[in-house]
Amino acid sequence: MMKLRLLLPGRVLISAPASKVTAESQEGSFCLLPDHIDYVAELVPGLLCYVDTDDRECFVAVDEGMLVKRGREVLVSSRHAVPGDSIESLRSTVRSEFLAIDSRERNARSALARLERDLFERFVQLGETVS
Repeated sequence: MMKLRLLLPGRVLISAPASKVTAESQEGSFCLLPDHIDYVAELVPGLLCYVDTDDRECFVAVDEGMLVKRGREVLVSSRHAVPGDSIESLRSTVRSEFLAIDSRERNARSALARLERDLFERFVQLGETVS
């Protein structure tokens, strides 16, 4: 058995024993078992699944984050996560909430980069007029 802990800013969402943990990274889905080697992965918005002590599959919609397996402990850190019973509703949550947030953040970063570039260009122009 492994100890799974899912950490959100300010609180622990899940702290439970798990015989198996499945998650999604840039490289695709992966599965961790208790005797697997230590592992680190950058998670993408998707589903995290774990099997509890009663052999039930439990599902959580997870925003991007990090997963670290060290020995028999699996730590997952994410900004947002939502547990649930319905895989389809959790997939909908990932699509509508987590991917939309990522899209807005990308747009904000792009706008900030344009502002920084414009500011730099104005400093260069100002330096040319002073010289």
